[in-house]
Amino acid sequence: MKSTKNYGKQKIRYRIRKKVSGSAVRPRLSVFRSNKSIYCQLIDDATGHTLASTSSHDETVPKEVNKTEQAKAVGNLLASKAKGLGIENVVFDRGGNLYHGRIKALADGAREGGLKF
Repeated sequence: MKSTKNYGKQKIRYRIRKKVSGSAVRPRLSVFRSNKSIYCQLIDDATGHTLASTSSHDETVPKEVNKTEQAKAVGNLLASKAKGLGIENVVFDRGGNLYHGRIKALADGAREGGLKF
């Protein structure tokens, strides 16, 4: 039996994925947030391939700042990787999380890096 919190989050995740889909021209920016780290990927759903990915475990992300600042750095790093691939527009998939805190900081960092949602 799933816990109520995880079950509710999974329902939200499925509801978002019904509406959000990525392509090679406009991939999906998928975010996963754990208690300690944050991970994001650019996914082409038409072929099922990950085009670029990064996380707070990357060596260029500062470890001495708080988790919100790390999330902003991860978004900025992903935006620079996407620009290297020639990607400017993405579809944001918050992964069932509220658009607040670390998720919002990652999105703001990606926007500062040049991605358009």
